[in-house]
Amino acid sequence: MGGSLIDQQRVKLWWALSDAFVDNDVDYAAMACEIQGVEPSVVKAILFSEVAPVCHTNLESVLPAIWACFNREELEDDIRNMLRAREISLFRRYRDRVTICWLQYRYRYIWVELDRALSLARP
Repeated sequence: MGGSLIDQQRVKLWWALSDAFVDNDVDYAAMACEIQGVEPSVVKAILFSEVAPVCHTNLESVLPAIWACFNREELEDDIRNMLRAREISLFRRYRDRVTICWLQYRYRYIWVELDRALSLARP
């Protein structure tokens, strides 16, 4: 995955989108400003196939710890490890497809709010 500009942009998206999974009020307008310029379809795909599988458990906890954000390095490592595991294992790819479908259903409201904010942020 290296240090290319594309990779840096992807990491920036991961970081911005992880804000949707913290246990406080989500500032969708601020998120939209951070990811402005990226096609909404790409944002949606990354949200549900890369960020949500790693971050969703924070919202699923019965008694989640209160925190303002994820640890950036840990988030990046966790997502990269998940993507590597997907590459290596056919079972993991199938399992993750099912998980992603559930995440799209369960967290649809995140995409609705973010898409609305992205629409308002466009010039």
